Amino acid sequence: MTKVFAIFLLFVQTSCSPVISQNASADKNIVIGAEQMALYLPILQGKKIAMVVNHTSTIGKTHLVDSLLAHQINITKIFAPEHGFRGTASAGEHIANGIDAKTKLPLISLYGKNKKPTAEQLADVDMVIFDIQDVGTRFYTYISTMHYVLEACAENKKEFLLLDRPNPNGHLIDGAVLDLKFQSFVGMHPIPVLHGLTVGELALMINGEKWISQKLGADKLHIIPCKNYTHQTAYILPIAPSPNLPNAQAIVLYPSLCFFEGTDISVGRGTDKQFQVIGSPNVKNGNFTFMPQDRDGAINPPQKGKLCYGLDLTQINAKKQGFTLKYLIDFYKKAKDKSKFFSSPSFFDKLAGNDQLRMQIVAGKTENQIKASWKKDLDTYKTLREKYLLYPD
Repeated sequence: MTKVFAIFLLFVQTSCSPVISQNASADKNIVIGAEQMALYLPILQGKKIAMVVNHTSTIGKTHLVDSLLAHQINITKIFAPEHGFRGTASAGEHIANGIDAKTKLPLISLYGKNKKPTAEQLADVDMVIFDIQDVGTRFYTYISTMHYVLEACAENKKEFLLLDRPNPNGHLIDGAVLDLKFQSFVGMHPIPVLHGLTVGELALMINGEKWISQKLGADKLHIIPCKNYTHQTAYILPIAPSPNLPNAQAIVLYPSLCFFEGTDISVGRGTDKQFQVIGSPNVKNGNFTFMPQDRDGAINPPQKGKLCYGLDLTQINAKKQGFTLKYLIDFYKKAKDKSKFFSSPSFFDKLAGNDQLRMQIVAGKTENQIKASWKKDLDTYKTLREKYLLYPD
């Protein structure tokens, strides 16, 4: 029996039956991987540990790094993903190496040129722990960081421990499956936009499907699943996962609105309604107005200092609406100069995972027609996904 599934069986035998939550108050039933220290502290003893963590890596109000140091665990360094260890950097902003002021541990950036831990950086490490809250979309880069860390551990024969957390969009499987010709840091795997997996399940898929250069041996891969969680469980994140996803509404709208990042339409970066408003000074589509400005987590945002006309989505029932292309299609139709709408076609195609979506929109395809073109690949993916589930649907 592999250690991954040995740990999983221990979780099944010692936890209650999963509870399907109907509201945020039921989140209290969920026990995240990091909280189950009795399951993983024994395998950390006597080992040199590196951490891949950020501001979401907490047990209650205490950071996981502080909790492990209190248990005399030998942490040698911290690897920081996009937005940094403290989670305040803008999207795409350079993250510098340094020293954490509180713990005095070395900080090594995994965003920028060095996306993958090097053999030298892992030389004084026996195990890497990954614990970061994800939002369940292909283009959210924390899972790309996880991919590279998993691969580096396999190549350098290091152990990898993933402390799982719920997927707030885990009830949805939708969007085109990525064409590997469009593989990038915002889309590394042949999975749909909404993949319906936790990070732990995705790690099992990446390793099991050999999407990394070397497969990590069963004795090197450890996953601590959540208790009392299913893919239908409502989950409100206790901490905003990044500066521009400040609340549950933004997290649910994010999969539908992120495509706008490859266009000249603002999604509210530089406002207090990030990924909850959409608008442009060039496309008059709605009466709501906003003006992006520099702010924490949004330095030099798109359309900075310009009055944008568009839509306020803060009050819509985003969860009921689900994943939609209607906003994207509608803004394109109302653009006077359609040749400038896709301001970064190559980036748009990377977000979409293909060049078909852009061409379908230009060709005037409806949302139903576009979604119908995804069905075959989505059905194949859903069958593959079943092999790696740690939680029921």
